[in-house]
Amino acid sequence: MKYQTPDAAIDGLAKLLATVCVQSSTRQQVGRILAQDIVADRDSPAADVSAMDGYAIRVSDLKRSGPIPVRGESSAGGPPPEMQSGSIVRIFTGAVIPDGCEAVVRREDTKESDREIVFLEAAITTRAGDNIRRAGENAKMGGVVVNAGTKVTAATAATMTSVGAYQADLYAPVRVIVLTTGDEVGRFENESPKPWQLRNSNRDSIVSFLSAQPWIDVVEPSHCHDDRDVLTRSLADCLQRADAVLVSGGVSKGDYDYVPDVIRENGAEIVFHGLPIRPGKPILGAATSGGKLILGLPGNPVSAIVGAKRFAEPLLAKMSGQTDWKTPRPILRLKDFGDKTLPLVWMRLVRIVGQGVCELVPSQGSGDLVSLGQSSGFVEIPRGESGEGPWPFYAW
Repeated sequence: MKYQTPDAAIDGLAKLLATVCVQSSTRQQVGRILAQDIVADRDSPAADVSAMDGYAIRVSDLKRSGPIPVRGESSAGGPPPEMQSGSIVRIFTGAVIPDGCEAVVRREDTKESDREIVFLEAAITTRAGDNIRRAGENAKMGGVVVNAGTKVTAATAATMTSVGAYQADLYAPVRVIVLTTGDEVGRFENESPKPWQLRNSNRDSIVSFLSAQPWIDVVEPSHCHDDRDVLTRSLADCLQRADAVLVSGGVSKGDYDYVPDVIRENGAEIVFHGLPIRPGKPILGAATSGGKLILGLPGNPVSAIVGAKRFAEPLLAKMSGQTDWKTPRPILRLKDFGDKTLPLVWMRLVRIVGQGVCELVPSQGSGDLVSLGQSSGFVEIPRGESGEGPWPFYAW
């Protein structure tokens, strides 16, 4: 099948990928993925409570003229007092509604003195149920408050704590190995490379990108020289130790580009190889019979990190158990866009220059690491189109 867009290719490959296993009874960890529904252990709120500071009343109290005595106080953290005949109760936000109370009059709608109040005109329109939050209006006991497949955030952690879910089953992090290739590539940390040698920027960029995700476990990266037999063994070893392998380099059609053949020799099915995109046209996506991911990224550094962001991120998110693994992207308008078009999906490096606005970063091509470092991310422009957009934006 010939895929014409990144989304179509991602969808085609995602169907073949397995979800990682579940880790039971794990403490809350922000950034990890829930493997179970979180349910309320009691009604939320657990009782009828006041929505604001004011006075707990019976509706009939509003018909009385003159001052009304205040006897008792209901505050958050304690049981409510009894409502005595002929009087009302001072109440605070979040406090439990006393038995017999039919509504809460806002404090600002009264004239207060030490032990009594007078209703102002605004209070007279108060109706039964006003300013009362009913028990269970947020969630009933046993109701789902956070769905399985959700990423734990500060917000979901607060919800989980509120219902007593201090522990929850989580999906295991997706184990990923970055396998770079090429005789010309090395670390060169304590020496300068020769003119024909390159520092391994792909390893550092992809590993840094993946490591920022708590639901990914980056296994020790590996490097392989341009030797077909060694690469075959290296890939097999990586597949034994990880759920996904991101291979950088060796995916084109050169004499030393062994990755497609090596993937087949390891029993994986190639779903796509080559897409109408720039940069990264030679990109390759494959899956093993057990649902492991192999993503072949071009060796050029801009192509490699763009491919990791655009393809690896959603595919790994699918494997992680996330239900919302294709999160909608923000859209930006492109400043000084020019009129050039391509018969390809064009992913162009940009920097953000204002609210919802970006501009192109001048680039000499997919090997220009300087332009990459000056960018905020890239916009994706459909084939044959140009203009200010707005276009979907992918931030680093």
